[in-house]
Amino acid sequence: MSFTVSQEAAKWYKEEMDLQEGDYVQFFVKLYGGIPTVHPNYFLGISFGKAGNIAVKDEVEGITFFFNDKDAWFIDEYNLKIEAKDDDVEYIFNQK
Repeated sequence: MSFTVSQEAAKWYKEEMDLQEGDYVQFFVKLYGGIPTVHPNYFLGISFGKAGNIAVKDEVEGITFFFNDKDAWFIDEYNLKIEAKDDDVEYIFNQK
């Protein structure tokens, strides 16, 4: 499992969500609605702040992007890369 956020994607998050250095962005598993994923009927949600124990993270542009230990299973068999694309971000799941 790997989890990476490109520098361009981190800049997008900072601009779009008014993030400051030292902020935390948490990705979590949702059952309905959100960011589409490789898992049928599961989606990603985003929240701000640090909740739970960080299991996997990437620190870019002074922002800590992470999954906590409750939701890290979601990418156990995948490498997740978040990249900027056009005026948005793209979530790329590649099986290990």
